[in-house]
Amino acid sequence: MKMSAGVEWALHCCTVLSTATDPVPVAALAELHGVSKTYLAKHMQALSGAGLIHAVEGRDGGYLLSRPGSDVTVYDVVRAIDGPEPAFRCTEIRQRGPLATTGEACKVPCGVAKVMANAELAWRNSLRAVTLADLAASVDASSPGAWDGVRTWLARTD
Repeated sequence: MKMSAGVEWALHCCTVLSTATDPVPVAALAELHGVSKTYLAKHMQALSGAGLIHAVEGRDGGYLLSRPGSDVTVYDVVRAIDGPEPAFRCTEIRQRGPLATTGEACKVPCGVAKVMANAELAWRNSLRAVTLADLAASVDASSPGAWDGVRTWLARTD
């Protein structure tokens, strides 16, 4: 499955937000990850529109998760950024050409459509099984102290 670069950016930012105690400005998130503030802001709007994050206004404003990281899945973030449409779209190619299949045979999905639908379901279920809290824990396990470094860096950008 091919996903947009925005998915990676959003997952990293949401994982940071899952460990943050204070609102994090989009400028700080963009700088932390070395990405375009303007492009990231568009993705943050999509995450906000999906109800995953919310903006806090004011001098100390920024973004916070709308619910605990343990309640937000990787799939939630992917769906907010790339949308709910399936990766595979059957165009019923079997109904074309000189030996086109028609009628009753086309009321049942073909083998290709079935395989792709099953793969899509497995992919989505796999993403639904991992939360932002799981991602944050995996960062902590692979790079002990990383979150302390991120929090310290963010505190200096205020």
